[in-house]
Amino acid sequence: AVVDVPVDSVAADSLGARRTSEMALDWAGKDHVRSVLVTDRAIVSARQALWDDRRLAVEHAAATALAAVTSGVCTPAPGERVAVILCGANTDPGDLTRGTRLPG
Repeated sequence: AVVDVPVDSVAADSLGARRTSEMALDWAGKDHVRSVLVTDRAIVSARQALWDDRRLAVEHAAATALAAVTSGVCTPAPGERVAVILCGANTDPGDLTRGTRLPG
């Protein structure tokens, strides 16, 4: 069933839907789809690593997929290739040098 949920994350500005659509819920229930949860700390760390190591300023939502892989929450199967799509259109690159503050 579709229900409202609270949104409180560093990636809430782009991943913060309080409610999903029936179509998204249907797709999420397919056999080949797997959902994982990533902590804010892992998201911030992945985003900061992209900046520190590659000088890529990305939004927290883009760093979320990388965080799933780098934090070990999502482990690719042997031989599996993983692609992470990165975007920086919804970010303030200034906080990469100041450091993002985690909620709480």
